Amino acid sequence: MEITFRLNGETVSASAGPTCSLLDWLRGERGLSGTKEGCNEGDCGACTVMVTDRSGAARALNACLLFMPQLQGKAVRTIEGIAGPGGQLHPVQQAMIDHHGSQCGFCTPGFVVSMAVAHANGQTDHDTRLAGNLCRCTGYAPIVRAAEAAAGQLVPDWMDDAPEGLCPDAGKEAEVALPTSSDALATWYVAHPGATLIAGATDVGLRVTKGLRDLGPVAFLGRCADLQRIEIADDAIRIGAGVTLSDLEPVMATHHPGFAELLRRFASVQIRNAATLGGNIANGSPIGDGPPALIALGATLHLRHGPVRRSLPLEDFFLDYGRQDRAPGEFVEAVSIPRQPDTLRCYKLSKRFDQDISAVCGCFNITVADGIVTGARIAFGGMAGIPKRAVHVETVLTGKPWSEATITAALPAFAADFTPLSDMRASAGYRLGAAKNMLRRYFAERAGIPASVLEVRA
Repeated sequence: MEITFRLNGETVSASAGPTCSLLDWLRGERGLSGTKEGCNEGDCGACTVMVTDRSGAARALNACLLFMPQLQGKAVRTIEGIAGPGGQLHPVQQAMIDHHGSQCGFCTPGFVVSMAVAHANGQTDHDTRLAGNLCRCTGYAPIVRAAEAAAGQLVPDWMDDAPEGLCPDAGKEAEVALPTSSDALATWYVAHPGATLIAGATDVGLRVTKGLRDLGPVAFLGRCADLQRIEIADDAIRIGAGVTLSDLEPVMATHHPGFAELLRRFASVQIRNAATLGGNIANGSPIGDGPPALIALGATLHLRHGPVRRSLPLEDFFLDYGRQDRAPGEFVEAVSIPRQPDTLRCYKLSKRFDQDISAVCGCFNITVADGIVTGARIAFGGMAGIPKRAVHVETVLTGKPWSEATITAALPAFAADFTPLSDMRASAGYRLGAAKNMLRRYFAERAGIPASVLEVRA
């Protein structure tokens, strides 16, 4: 299929298969070898590129997990396009030289592109912006110093990449769809119920790069603008399935900061810029970080099959490991969260703080009135084959005094709710113990006692 986009300031047309990655195309078809292949699964950041959409918003993304049709009508800037047309260095490139930010150089292109995106967007939370770029030679201190040094300098004019005037049409093949609305998607998906839907490709992409699978018919959802809306009403917050985790985070920071903090630890900036909330739900992973928070908030899932829509509590969507209540040709359209006072806290336990999969993810939403627990919604990931509520613990808590004695009395109920597995991330016993300690932590934090390892000081 033919894809038209801008590459380092030049409009190009590419003929590529629907699951050809940008990384493979850059290196194999264009000879742009500065974009490196490291992990080929979105973990190392060596393949980071800058992608700008028609709104002018620039994002750092992993080229290894970007399929070519996702670039239609956009602008891409690789490491070769960060310097000016006359060879002028970008401020972040000069800063990397001045602060000795590179040794072997393999990771350096990805770091420079991530830094250039943050620089263009005026983002100075450098530790977060660079968490998706791994370095095993230089160490991060000189790289962060370089980012800090470049932060106050002007964005070079050659970095203006709004892709105006590009033809948006592509994907006329019957086996490949680029719908521009949920209506168009619904019609196509009913006719191709066995097809693969691709939003950010952060999960589906691994089926190709690691599993070497042929995905068959595919639909790319990135142009369905109506799936990318967040609507805040008096009674609910409705989040379209195509909303990226990066776009969701600031909204949740206003309404449920605990959820926002959990999203900040979801993989890396590059992944959050691509991954969608709908994809995180629809893949049904028992260790996905989004569903436990949404279940604790009492979220409702909205599904669509052709013109027919239905809604159900999110916790009812997950039936068993690898099984969801979703018919062939039916897709996740949105999820809604009832408006409520914020009592949500989310705790992610993983071996690394940044960019790691949860061993246990616990989300607690407990309401207390006049010292009595009036409601409790507690949900976990990593404790069962599906994201699951701790209904026995909730029952023990509800109607009891909000006290340390009540918390202690509820702890044995975790064993009635969960029989976790032992795997490479944690043993079953460790998971149960961690879940109990998360409830203790929630009680402590509600009492104003510092409990975060990032805040407690000796």
